[in-house]
Amino acid sequence: MKTPYKNIYNVLKLNRFIVLAVVVCALLSSTFSVWMVFNTNQKALNSAFAINTDGSIIPLKLVTQKENFRVEALAHLDLFHNYFYNIDASNYERNLEKALWLGNSSVDNLYRQKKADGVYNRLLQYSLVQKVLSIDSRISENDGSYGFTTTTIF
Repeated sequence: MKTPYKNIYNVLKLNRFIVLAVVVCALLSSTFSVWMVFNTNQKALNSAFAINTDGSIIPLKLVTQKENFRVEALAHLDLFHNYFYNIDASNYERNLEKALWLGNSSVDNLYRQKKADGVYNRLLQYSLVQKVLSIDSRISENDGSYGFTTTTIF
């Protein structure tokens, strides 16, 4: 007994229906996934939480970068001047490396000039200690660009 063949057009219609159904389901699934990611991202950007030492959750307030700029800049300047000028024979290499990371090329040029003048060799030779007594920094803003003036007594 022979198996009867199906009409080829009916088989192609069924295959086309299956392919279209799979494509539509994939598009709907992808669209839903993108929407969920976007929604979760927006919620995460607008809220942040920290965990306290006792396990309780603390909501954090999101602040703009400009709000704390003066405090951060003054702390950065204070840290740099402490690293660059508060040195002795035991810590000058480590402190100068940290100070060079905090500054730009002008700091590198000043470091090279001091090194060429033999400041660090005298520091090692005579076991000198250089201590920072006070740092007075002022920040000024001109049309979105910031400048600073620092007086360091050591």
